[in-house]
Amino acid sequence: MLRGMRRLLLTLACSAALAAQAQTPETPEAIDIPAGDLVTALETLARQSGVQFVYSADQLKGLRTGGAQGSMKAGDALDRLLRGSGYQARRDASGAIVIVKESAAPRAARPNAAASEAPADGKPVIELESVQVTGSRIPRAQIEGPAPVTVMTAQEIKANGFTTVPDVLRAMTQNGGETQSQQSASGADFSPGAQQVDLRGLGPNHTLVLVNGRRIADFPMPFKGRSNFTDISNIPLGMVDRIEILTGSASAIYGSDAISGVVNFILKDKADGTTVDVRVGDTTRGGGESFNLSLSSGFSNERFKAIYGAELISQRPLWAYDRKIQDSTQDAPTERSRVARRAFLRTNWYDEYLDPGADTCTSLAALNNGSTYHAARPGWGVDGEDGYFCGSDSSIGYGTMISKRRGINSYASFSYAFDSGVEWFADLQLGFHELSMFRDVTQWSFQAPDGNEEGYFYNQATEQVEYWQRQFSPEEMGGLQNSMIKNRQKTFSLSTGLKGQFGQAWSWEAALSHSQYRSEISWPQIVAAKANDLFLGPQLGVDEDGFPIYDADPARLYRPLSRSEYDSIAARTTYNPRSRTDTLSLTLTNTELFEMPAGAAGFAGTLEVGDQSYDLNPDPLATQYYYYSWRDSDGHGSRDRWATAGELRIPLLETLSASVAGRYDAYRYGGSSIDKFTHSLGLEWRPLDSLLVRGSYGTAFRAPDLHYVFAGEGNVESSGTDYYRCRVEEPDSDIGDCSYSDEGVIVTRSGNRRLNPETSKAYTAGFVFSPMENLDFSLDYFSIDLRNQVQDLRIDGILQDEASCRLGQRVDGTLVDPNSPTCVDARARVRRLADGNLYGVSVNPINIARERTSGLDFSSHYKLDTRIGLFRFSGNYTWVRAHESQQYTGDLVEDQFAVNSGFDIPRNKASASVSWETGHWTTTLHGERLGRLPNSDSYAEVYDPEDGGSPWVGATYRYNATLQYRFNERAQLSLAVTNLFDKMPPRDASSTGYPYYDISWFDAVGRQVYLQYTHKFGGGAR
Repeated sequence: MLRGMRRLLLTLACSAALAAQAQTPETPEAIDIPAGDLVTALETLARQSGVQFVYSADQLKGLRTGGAQGSMKAGDALDRLLRGSGYQARRDASGAIVIVKESAAPRAARPNAAASEAPADGKPVIELESVQVTGSRIPRAQIEGPAPVTVMTAQEIKANGFTTVPDVLRAMTQNGGETQSQQSASGADFSPGAQQVDLRGLGPNHTLVLVNGRRIADFPMPFKGRSNFTDISNIPLGMVDRIEILTGSASAIYGSDAISGVVNFILKDKADGTTVDVRVGDTTRGGGESFNLSLSSGFSNERFKAIYGAELISQRPLWAYDRKIQDSTQDAPTERSRVARRAFLRTNWYDEYLDPGADTCTSLAALNNGSTYHAARPGWGVDGEDGYFCGSDSSIGYGTMISKRRGINSYASFSYAFDSGVEWFADLQLGFHELSMFRDVTQWSFQAPDGNEEGYFYNQATEQVEYWQRQFSPEEMGGLQNSMIKNRQKTFSLSTGLKGQFGQAWSWEAALSHSQYRSEISWPQIVAAKANDLFLGPQLGVDEDGFPIYDADPARLYRPLSRSEYDSIAARTTYNPRSRTDTLSLTLTNTELFEMPAGAAGFAGTLEVGDQSYDLNPDPLATQYYYYSWRDSDGHGSRDRWATAGELRIPLLETLSASVAGRYDAYRYGGSSIDKFTHSLGLEWRPLDSLLVRGSYGTAFRAPDLHYVFAGEGNVESSGTDYYRCRVEEPDSDIGDCSYSDEGVIVTRSGNRRLNPETSKAYTAGFVFSPMENLDFSLDYFSIDLRNQVQDLRIDGILQDEASCRLGQRVDGTLVDPNSPTCVDARARVRRLADGNLYGVSVNPINIARERTSGLDFSSHYKLDTRIGLFRFSGNYTWVRAHESQQYTGDLVEDQFAVNSGFDIPRNKASASVSWETGHWTTTLHGERLGRLPNSDSYAEVYDPEDGGSPWVGATYRYNATLQYRFNERAQLSLAVTNLFDKMPPRDASSTGYPYYDISWFDAVGRQVYLQYTHKFGGGAR
């Protein structure tokens, strides 16, 4: 069971600090460090000089220093601080300054820590303190390991202008997947307020999110109504010490889910005094004001240590109508798409608009803030004339771009050392948040008791088959605030246990962790039967063609509702979803399991037993045909698991070491069981002190999501393009202008208990090189091959496949085999009425054949010390060589970067930062580049080269800037400006759907300004 390894990563806790700045500058600095606590003094020296030191804070705890004042080199200042402490500074072969006991004979570092020879300055090489980071349970003493890990420290997060966890992760170049923004309609319907991370573009459910190395409960509602995922929006950024990101398979270490990588949030574990952070923010275009208050403190003695903190968050909503780029249908890119929204619409059986008359619309003019008028849509009237209706240009902009949020996060960490050497520990997290967002106004059209939303009825008053539709204005609803989607969230996590040592080199930890996520989510709804009665009156029977008969005067449609009338048909559907995960684990480690000629081998073994569950707890009425256009599914289930794992790190030669790991997982759920063995292998070769050549291989798996397995049958109304009728009946029209480009579709979905686990293989290979003492860079190749992937089929993809299969060719002329597995499946999933009209699509989850991606990651750091200050440079770049998917075995392999692929991911992302420190001032400029993306036509797979124009939206750039001033060692004022140049989303002439740009990657928030004040009370100076 010990084969493979993916635990590769290690001392990146040190890596961020040592990456390119571990050398002592030769230029004297103005040093002013008072006498006091030694650890505090060392932290102050690191800030004043820009030099980082490696030491064990526990060993230095309680020691005092006489301080250091004057103009001197950092090395001289360090010597003064350590004078009389019993410790001294030594330099590691990597350049790191390490603090060790004076009485300890300097021990040459093991070859993997640096090199077997002393550095040129003649000082002996000192072994670094062991630390443990994401990717391995074996404590490691190295700057880099066999697989790349990206680390973002709290200082870097603040310097780069990030104010939320999603902001930080969006800037990571490895985070290349399409996720839901705060103005996503799908997000509002299925996972209100939640945000995701998607490493390598393989889907949020393939990224494992940890807090302090432990799993946390999933968001209790599924992503896009499909898969489970972790909500990162509730993780308290003010309490984060660093974020570690491992990309690639890590199941041999962490089990299921870690296919595309691991994001590990390490929370602060020490406090000296009390620190208060106050931040206020606003947008320069108006709206979206925010306030954040963070407090952290703690205390300790010889046995007991406590660290605790809280973060208060207040975010006001930002409405779409606050931005000119999307406050009206007149913002649409084409003339035909600049049509008013149909606030009141009446048609005949042929979908021809029936003109209500200008006077009728004038009587409704006060609605939608006075914007309702007699509007027309060319070609939609009787006999092809203009089709008239009562509409509004501005009612399109009622949604929120930033949700309203009020909440508190709290965190505490405790430990107690017993006389026996055993230590008790506990980490506690609590969160409470209230979110509100607005997706759209409520609306109504005739819905039959059996849920049929075709909407046609025989109107005895006009003696014809008709269709009525209307949207309810803010005036009728009592204001937009009364119809917001609301989510009250409660999160709780507790990890507690004991740890200690036995024998000469064995360490152990026994831990129990529990995490839960509870919500109360309510959506505004219209009760279908009550609205039918209000507008149409009682049903009078059924005509010979099967249409229900009503005697409905059209005047009943064209009148404003009083508040009481609206309230009589309106309701809120409330869900109480919850999720939970529990794990009991025992871990044994030994950093010197046995000796080899090149050094000691390290070992870690783990045994885990766990349980996971979720329950949507929907409103029972929501699972029936009670609310207009809303029949949801229930979903609840649990699964048990157990696992055993082991990993071994072996120094093979003086310059070569290997890491192997293996893990066996077994799951039991719903009468089924799956088990999987995964393994990984890592190699490190250090031919030079300044060069690391590395590589890794790992297998991974993912047990099917609980909601993929246990979801009950439900219907959701969506929309889609009837590509078949567009291509047959209107072949010369652009897809956005086709009469069937926005058809209502009933999506039916249920779980699948016969799903197999997903499996993957991943490779990395690269190097880390430090050609100069203040410069380093790394280049790594990655490849992930995912098999048997579980996902719901895309509605748009099914409809396109159905059209191509029925016609025998795609839009670009590529022939299609109508008997291929995809064609047989697509035709079975699409439901049409007897007259050929599109009605519904089935999107059950299935195991698709394959998805794979590969590319390069590059990063670099450089530090330049000059007379005018210290400059730091960093850069990151990810280039995806290929990202391919195959729906079924035997189908063509789809290139997700190809034109008309139907996918929306960038081939490359980049970020860079430059900072300048001088005296009390620090300033940083951070920039991000997002590579080109498909335009709307290409995403919809309808781009035609003969129409001219590019199928791409070009690369975009965004910049943040920060300025920090330290009044003294206890007080600091910071100014952060995000989106420095106030860039709006790029224009896409083919994006005719609101808000006329790609909301997965862009928003119209614009420039934001934040002012933050930090003050420390008590303890040592900062």
